Amino acid sequence: MRSIRTRARTPRTGTPVALAVPALIAIAFLLMPLIGILARTSWGELGTHLTSPEVTQALRLSLLVSFWALGLSLLLGVPLAWLLARVDFPGKTLVRSLVLLPMVLPPTVGGVALLLGFGRRGLLGPWLENTFGIVLPFHTSGAVVAATFVAMPFLIISLEGTLAGLRPRYEETAASLGASPVRVFCTVTLPMVAPGLAAGAALTWARALGEFGATITFAGNLPGTTQTLPLQVYLLLQDSPEAATSVSLLLLVIAMAVLLALRGRWTGATAERGRTSARPVDDTDQPPPGFGPAGAEGGVPGAHGAAGGAPKSLAPQERWPLHAVVTGFNEQTIDAEPGTTIAVVGPNGAGKTTLLRALLGLTPRAHAELRLGDVDVSPLPPHRRGVAWVPQDGALFPHLSALTNTAYGLRSHRVPRAEARREAAQWLERLGVGHLAARKPSQLSGGQAQRVALARALAARPRLLLLDEPLAALDQTTRAHVRHTLRTHLSGFGGVCLIVTHDPVEAVSLADRVLVLDEGRTLQDAPPADVTLHPRSPWVARMLGRNAWPGTASAGGLDLTGGGRLVVAEELDEGARALAIITPEAVSVHRDRPSGSPRNVWPGTVREITSAGSRLRILITSAEAPDLVAEITPQAALELGLADGVPVWTSVKATEITLVEV
Repeated sequence: MRSIRTRARTPRTGTPVALAVPALIAIAFLLMPLIGILARTSWGELGTHLTSPEVTQALRLSLLVSFWALGLSLLLGVPLAWLLARVDFPGKTLVRSLVLLPMVLPPTVGGVALLLGFGRRGLLGPWLENTFGIVLPFHTSGAVVAATFVAMPFLIISLEGTLAGLRPRYEETAASLGASPVRVFCTVTLPMVAPGLAAGAALTWARALGEFGATITFAGNLPGTTQTLPLQVYLLLQDSPEAATSVSLLLLVIAMAVLLALRGRWTGATAERGRTSARPVDDTDQPPPGFGPAGAEGGVPGAHGAAGGAPKSLAPQERWPLHAVVTGFNEQTIDAEPGTTIAVVGPNGAGKTTLLRALLGLTPRAHAELRLGDVDVSPLPPHRRGVAWVPQDGALFPHLSALTNTAYGLRSHRVPRAEARREAAQWLERLGVGHLAARKPSQLSGGQAQRVALARALAARPRLLLLDEPLAALDQTTRAHVRHTLRTHLSGFGGVCLIVTHDPVEAVSLADRVLVLDEGRTLQDAPPADVTLHPRSPWVARMLGRNAWPGTASAGGLDLTGGGRLVVAEELDEGARALAIITPEAVSVHRDRPSGSPRNVWPGTVREITSAGSRLRILITSAEAPDLVAEITPQAALELGLADGVPVWTSVKATEITLVEV
């Protein structure tokens, strides 16, 4: 049976004539000189012209000069591009203007500037000649300097654009695994910006090959010494125009070949383009046989012991209690014993990620006085703190396999390659993804990638583990499996783990404590059961599926902040600030005003009906009370005839309301 595939067509809009005509004229204007070269080329004598001794000598010199210029541009331009893309410093705008200056400066003016700077009578020329015996003008080295001056900006601008498009989380993750800044730059940054670097290098080489004005002004036009191919064209125009046209055609072909090979990559395409393709369907996230809590009792296999023994990071003698005092945007004091897992929750902007970045030493918004065990790591840079970070998407290095990703932290700590790979393989096996060791991150599903990221963090032997919403991007089934894996390994972790999450199931099932933040401050720090029963934040109460109404205690009730009054059974001191917690199951829904015992009754309108397992959650709005969520059975909803827009009455017994002072 043949399947019929249809392609959706996007409607085409007509091109305005006022724009099309000038555009066509511009194309013709740019194309005409090229057509002129092709039309005037003596094709029969092309070989003779290009193989003449003068031309071949100039070509060899041009290649020598252009490759030397490329090497100098890479040596000096790559660090400068990184500085412009990654560091804010005074005068940055001026430095970028200096980089762009040779691109807009007339080449002959650039040559004059080079003479005044590096010539025998220039600012540095006498010193170079007297100290090192270096004379740049009228020497091949002078041609190299001139070509580098005009060509290096192409490399810097192209690479800076690519670096700006590379999200820094990869470099920050590498630093958290123990990699020094130089190692991060060489093993993560450069490989990930390789396309932009190659594009900039190709443009730089092509520009250096075609340099004329600055070279003839600064280095002169000496055959075999400074007479490059463009200068040879200039001379041939006077004596042999046909030969000049042939050599010009050669330079034109080289330039066009470079541009066509780049296919637009010089425009600053980000390093991550092409890596956002859909992940494969996750059909291997089921834990392998024997993988689970029972298998975890024997410990985690590692390179420093037999299978079932703990790796070096989890050895019994390595226990790392946490003491942190965070100041700045965040104001927290955190103390935790080894093996403690703390769930960090709160609304957007509460300071959860800022807290993690402060502990990593990666943000100026907050500062952490951090002590791990007996070691004060506050003055240490991120790569020396022993704090491993797993961002929300895992940030696996796309150019490395799962195995080399996992071994990255070990190699950063100078563990021998064979030992690092062996321990990394054991971590992957332990987390059920050992059979994926050779795959690149783009070949992994979401659950598989998260397991590899977790294995990489644990293999780095951290003293503190930070997980920033590690399961947020996973589907429910995969999330349950990875949560089970995470719980298994956190139970044997010798340090402290902080998990940022918006999922109450994760907070309850993974954490020993729940840290509730709001605007950088701690609202609650208690075991999950206490937070579940007595949430002190409206956001947390809603996260747990409860109605939360703030108000002020008064005689016999609570005056609600948003207007209205709530009758409660509990008594608080008058004027006390409190949060009224109402479970959705405690809300009764009626079509007519109820009579009887309920003390709190409001009219309202059904605004939304959603499924919550075997029950329905009904959102009801009212002019007399805040929005209220009720939970009823589908049968009850059917009997009441509930639908969006239907008027209803709601009631809550005073004894069903829990007050929490805040």
